[in-house]
Amino acid sequence: MANIFATLISQTLNLPLKQVEATLNLLGDGCTIPFISRYRKEATGGLDEVQIAYISDQLAKLQELADRKETILKTIEEQGKLTDELRQRIEQSWNATELEDIYLPYRPKRRTRAMIAREKGLEPLAQFLLAQAQMPRSDMPVNVQVRQYINTEAGVNTAEEAIAGAQDIIAEQMAEDEKARGIVRRNFDFDATIESKVVKGKEQEGQNFRDYFDWKEKLSRCPSHRLLAMRRGESEGILRVSIGGNDALCVERLTRQYVHNGSQAGHLVADAVADGFKRLLKPSIETEYAQSSKEKADQEAIRIFVKNLEQLLMSAPLGQKRVLALDPGFRTGCKVVCLDAEGNLLHHDVIYPHPPKSAFIEAMNKMEALVKQYKIEAISIGNGTASRETEEFVKGLNLNLPTFVVSEDGASIYSASKVARDEFPNEDVTVRGAVSIGRRLMDPLAELVKIDPNSIGVGQYQKDVNQTALKHSLDQTVESCVNKVGVNVNTASKHLLTYISGLGPLLAQNIVDYRAEHGAFHSREELKKVNRMGPKAFQQSAGFLRVNDSDNPLDNSAVHPESYWVVEAMAKDLKCSVSDLIGDKGEANRERIDWTSYVSDKIGQETLNDIRAELAKPGRDPREQLEEFSFSDQVKELEDVQAGMVLPGIVTNVTNFGAFVDVGVHTKGLVHVSEMADHFVKDPNTVVSLHQHVLVRVKEVDLQRGRLALSMKGVSKE
Repeated sequence: MANIFATLISQTLNLPLKQVEATLNLLGDGCTIPFISRYRKEATGGLDEVQIAYISDQLAKLQELADRKETILKTIEEQGKLTDELRQRIEQSWNATELEDIYLPYRPKRRTRAMIAREKGLEPLAQFLLAQAQMPRSDMPVNVQVRQYINTEAGVNTAEEAIAGAQDIIAEQMAEDEKARGIVRRNFDFDATIESKVVKGKEQEGQNFRDYFDWKEKLSRCPSHRLLAMRRGESEGILRVSIGGNDALCVERLTRQYVHNGSQAGHLVADAVADGFKRLLKPSIETEYAQSSKEKADQEAIRIFVKNLEQLLMSAPLGQKRVLALDPGFRTGCKVVCLDAEGNLLHHDVIYPHPPKSAFIEAMNKMEALVKQYKIEAISIGNGTASRETEEFVKGLNLNLPTFVVSEDGASIYSASKVARDEFPNEDVTVRGAVSIGRRLMDPLAELVKIDPNSIGVGQYQKDVNQTALKHSLDQTVESCVNKVGVNVNTASKHLLTYISGLGPLLAQNIVDYRAEHGAFHSREELKKVNRMGPKAFQQSAGFLRVNDSDNPLDNSAVHPESYWVVEAMAKDLKCSVSDLIGDKGEANRERIDWTSYVSDKIGQETLNDIRAELAKPGRDPREQLEEFSFSDQVKELEDVQAGMVLPGIVTNVTNFGAFVDVGVHTKGLVHVSEMADHFVKDPNTVVSLHQHVLVRVKEVDLQRGRLALSMKGVSKE
């Protein structure tokens, strides 16, 4: 089976068979995707994380298909209908649609009209009619044949009843025939349309869906966001959505398949074909295409969500700085928290610089005192209500501190979660939310892993897509990001450690418990003392865990412990220490190394290249440097915005129809995909990324609907 899987995956993904086989072997041995892509490049031929994830996903699909085949074979065998030829067809089929078509005539179903007709003994009559219709020059009298099947005891009282029963059998046989289903599918591939109509009486209630009150387009041209919007309208009872093909053309082509003459039998079969199409085959194919189009739309929406989440998690961190964070508000005031460089809560308070209380002087004095007392190095402000006013207040204090506005999407979810309650059992939700805002500035990745990605606000119809597929993709993305960055094993939270390759919740908790009992880890080797940290878990995780103050400088790098020996050999050959090979001071020594001489059956050139890069910048963070940003002083509310203005903004969400940009007026503006560049853009992610600083030109302001249309054409990015 493994060889079959490797061959099929190789063909599907257009990857060399040897590389696929090696990857499947590693996955089978319990290796994780981050570990394989980072530390097994020689085995996989340098496949990246995305390719390995595709292989893993294809493997899961094939295993699921193999299980389905076993169920099908067992079901047909129990019916006593499994021939050697049928078994061979099923075993050789690795196409899900084809497999279900083969199985369809044998699938257990509720009592049908065709079943009742067969019980009445009308199967031979049906086959007679089919045979006559398919023989151009044959036209044996139908009435003579029909009389043989009139049987009052069986419930066939007239010739008309016999013919009707035979037609029911023909209709079902045609609807379950692979060729017939293929004819209709080909028609749907080219001609299928999706149509939505408003449910009568729902016009006012469904204003959000008014664009789809009377909509029709080719299914093949319907983008994912439009299809998902229609499906959401349908689920909310606002729209009726249907998918259909060219019925007349389908019936014509099916009739040509089954009827080759104009005899009486031919006419009867033609009527049965038309009935079978309308009653059985058409609804079946419509359902199939409704499901497949939804799956494709889900895949595209998940792809966009995953891309956005990756960009969000990999946002530039401020780093370990003492931060004062503000969760802005008017009536309830601004919640203030002071955090140390590790993100621990030192102090919390409330200030009221805005109306209705307007305790400006008191707020100013308190801010200046807190900054001095806790030696604050940066200020983080949530981007919710009163954000612009709070930013203006802080900058007016002339504290000479870098000030950042950060997204607070999901902060309220975190503040009420068990994770937050465990961290701050004695604080209320407002304090926890403000802490999250501060920590997001210091290290977005470490803080956001605590929040369900669905609550972060960077998706597109994420509530409408397949939740199992979404969770799988999001978990893979979070795991990828965490392992790309690596974590300090002595400061990482349980939630961050959970995503490290090879750990999971239990081992993550055990690491935290070990730290609490024994103090900080002094080396990677000490990780082996953690309860349940076996050889496999250590192998998979060690390279992604950093120990800052270890005696071995390699413990604070991405060099895997299994490769320490080669670095030590290099140092010995050069008669220097390992630390003399690391960083700027080790550049001269690294230049003296003949790297090719260390290639062996134990270590390859790919791994040596990674080691060389890691020695140059040990533990390097792949994320970009954080930059300050300021909105335009010209605009604070939507009413201040005028067409033609060029404004600075921050990209807050990217969809397949454009990007949403915050220009500081409490309403996110849309840069439609057609306005993203002077040239045609298919994927907005190729132009902008989440949290990117951009310049946009205002195209249109719609105060009534609270909408802002923006353009990036001819406007350079900051």
